[in-house]
Amino acid sequence: MHIISYKEYILRRREKQSTRCPANTGKEFALLCMHSGKAESTRTVGHVIMGTDNQPPSKRARKSFKRGEDDYLPGNIVEIEMHNFMTYGHIKSRPGSRLNLVIGPNGTGKSSLVCAIAIGLAGEPQLLGRASNIGDYVKRGEESGWIKISLRGNSVAETITITRKIDKQNRSEWQINGRTVPKKDVLDTVHKFNIQVGNLTQFLPQDRVCEFAKLSPIDLLEETEKAVGDQELSRKHRALIEKSRELKRLEITVKQNEETLTKFKALNAEQEKDVERVRQREKLLRKVESMKKKLPWLKYDMRKKEYIEKKEKEKMAKRNRDEIAKLIAEQKAPIEEKKQIKKKLEAACQKLNNSISLNDKKRRDIIDTENRLSVQVRAKANEIEEVNKREESRQERIARAKEELAAAEADLAKLPVYEPPKEELEGLGSQIRELEISAGEKRSLKKEKGYMLEQERSTLNRCMNRMKDIENTNIRLLQALKDSGARHIFEAVEWVKKNSSNFKSKVYGPVLVEVNVSNKGHAAYLEGHVPNYIWKSFITQDSSDRDLLVKNMKQFDIPVLNYTGNREMRRGITLVSDEMQSLGITSRLDEVFEAPSAVKDVLISQFALDHSFIGSEVTNRRADEANKLGVMDLWTPENHYRWSISRYGGHVSASVSPVQGSRLFASNVDVREINELNHRRSEAEEHIATLDEELKRISSEQRHLEDEAAKLHRKREEIVNTVRLERRKQQEMANRIDQRRRKLESMEKEEDMETTISKLTDLMVQLNLQRFRKAIEMKDLLIEVLSLKRRFAEQQLTTVELDMKVKMTWSIAEGSFKWPRMLQNLLPGSILNCNGHFLRCLIQLKNLKVQSKIVRHRQMLFFFLITMCLKNMSADVNRSTTWS
Repeated sequence: MHIISYKEYILRRREKQSTRCPANTGKEFALLCMHSGKAESTRTVGHVIMGTDNQPPSKRARKSFKRGEDDYLPGNIVEIEMHNFMTYGHIKSRPGSRLNLVIGPNGTGKSSLVCAIAIGLAGEPQLLGRASNIGDYVKRGEESGWIKISLRGNSVAETITITRKIDKQNRSEWQINGRTVPKKDVLDTVHKFNIQVGNLTQFLPQDRVCEFAKLSPIDLLEETEKAVGDQELSRKHRALIEKSRELKRLEITVKQNEETLTKFKALNAEQEKDVERVRQREKLLRKVESMKKKLPWLKYDMRKKEYIEKKEKEKMAKRNRDEIAKLIAEQKAPIEEKKQIKKKLEAACQKLNNSISLNDKKRRDIIDTENRLSVQVRAKANEIEEVNKREESRQERIARAKEELAAAEADLAKLPVYEPPKEELEGLGSQIRELEISAGEKRSLKKEKGYMLEQERSTLNRCMNRMKDIENTNIRLLQALKDSGARHIFEAVEWVKKNSSNFKSKVYGPVLVEVNVSNKGHAAYLEGHVPNYIWKSFITQDSSDRDLLVKNMKQFDIPVLNYTGNREMRRGITLVSDEMQSLGITSRLDEVFEAPSAVKDVLISQFALDHSFIGSEVTNRRADEANKLGVMDLWTPENHYRWSISRYGGHVSASVSPVQGSRLFASNVDVREINELNHRRSEAEEHIATLDEELKRISSEQRHLEDEAAKLHRKREEIVNTVRLERRKQQEMANRIDQRRRKLESMEKEEDMETTISKLTDLMVQLNLQRFRKAIEMKDLLIEVLSLKRRFAEQQLTTVELDMKVKMTWSIAEGSFKWPRMLQNLLPGSILNCNGHFLRCLIQLKNLKVQSKIVRHRQMLFFFLITMCLKNMSADVNRSTTWS
């Protein structure tokens, strides 16, 4: 690659422009010029010039920076001064005008110098990827500090000094050339020289390299334009992108509009034929509309002619109507007189009909009453027959009771006397008491052993519940490992549990589950000291177990460590001296946790936990003195201090990092408690087994004693039951005799049957008398209804005759007058109506004759029923007289 100078590049570029771009062509051209300032890691300056040949030179090119006599560009850093900043107490540095390199071992302050440049030039702490608060950049143990950066101005004599004062309370104070100013003025000064500390292509801290690598090519181009050019270039670039997008949108819109226009033209050609048909249709519709307007006039003329004809007919009909009305008026008076007589006759018929209905109702009530009384008479007769039967049955029962009483007294006299065996019963009672006392002692012993067994089982249950809680804690620890990146940790643990029989020695893991830290602060120290991959690892104690586990853990991405058991390889342990205790150092990191010996030895040997110390707040304030006592690794509640000795110069460098909270040890397991729970569980299981055996033996002995006592109880019960049975027989015989005697007395004291029969006979006589009275009332009502129906038939016939006379009068009137032609046409119909009415009247007359016959037959039937009723009444009276 050939490298040319900046001036040579400009001259060649101008020659090409003069040959390619003649005057007044209007073509655009661009010139990109880049050159470095003091140090490429600190700042890069670039210019982009765009314009046309038609424009004046002042508008085609922007202002550019040139090196002065001192070889510095405007905006170059000429001096950096820091006080109480990070690892520096006070330092002043003067960088050169070209490339500057800062070389030194780790921990000597190279990054501190870069941080000072970024923060001093109005950069935010977040740009550095370190601490987020400005107070964290003040030197440890100090309350405030400041940074002073001197920039070269536009001339050699001009120097711009920017000062930033910071303190622990995250406050900042800005000064330019010793004058206090707001932060905005500092930003304007920095932007004037195109210094962009937030642009990764111009200023790249080591903690943001990953972020720079993730930038896309478009982002890199934009950031590079900002770095090498002015803000106008970036703005024009964004405007050009927007114009390109808008042009694409317009091209798509034009294409869509052309397609739409083509579709509309084709549609228009298809619809022209339809338009022509629509026009013809509209022409025909207009013609139809005109015809519709003419049609009403034609209809009007026709209706008018019909109206005149109807008017003449109406006048003729009115004259005929007046003549007919006069004739009707002359014949109306005699007809009205007959109608009034007919109405009176109809009212009399209606009155007679109401009387007949009332008579029917009374007769129905009398029939219902007679039926009820008849039922009562039959019931009383049945009662008399039942009383006679009961009397006969009573006499038989009395005789039978006397025979049973004599037989029972004879059986009682024949029954022998029974004496119970008292001596045998007393002997059985004493044996039963002895067995019950022995069984009671066994029950007490069994109850005591059962209580002890329940206590042991409750102890075992508590141990098991606690172990379940610990198992749940282990699950939470495994979940924490999974959240931190060990995605297959549960599958790995499950595989180890299933294949535990294939291992020669015990396999520990994951390490996080095996370690127990009682103090949460110490857990944060231990988690920060040991790498994350160790916590998900498994530890074996045999090389064959290691090979088997490594082979199967690859699929789960879980590391495996092998413990050889060689503790002599550990370095000498440094004890906590009195001087260390005076600084607040309390213990070593290997003393604050518990774990199986194999796990603990691996952690100590691999990560030097026995050379890492734990201090307090006092130690945090006097951390510089700890290194003098030989402490190379120190943990305090706020920070983690590390000191290292350079292999080249032998000088000591230090690093400080804040203490992060514990994430993995949020739910920790006490290994000592697990071992103690396992021991207690095994003891409880042994005690439970022993107590179960004793309870079985005691229960067997108790059952034997209870069985013997039960046998004796059954024998005594048999004897007692025999005695009770004999006594019960005698008692039952006596009770039976007494019961039969009382039964015989009660049967002899029953009510006299003759009195009951006399009462029932009197009631029957009274009921028959009531039936006779009702029969007399029925006879009177039948006579009355016959009279009413005869009068009703006479009135009805008179009404029919009167109606016939009225109709005949009308017929005579119709024949004696000379009707007009229109009425003569209606006369045959009227005659037919009169004939029909006459026939209906004849039918009504026949119906009345039939009804009179039905009434006559009903009267005959009623008289027959009365006769039968009287016969029944006389038979009942004779029967009652016979009973009495």
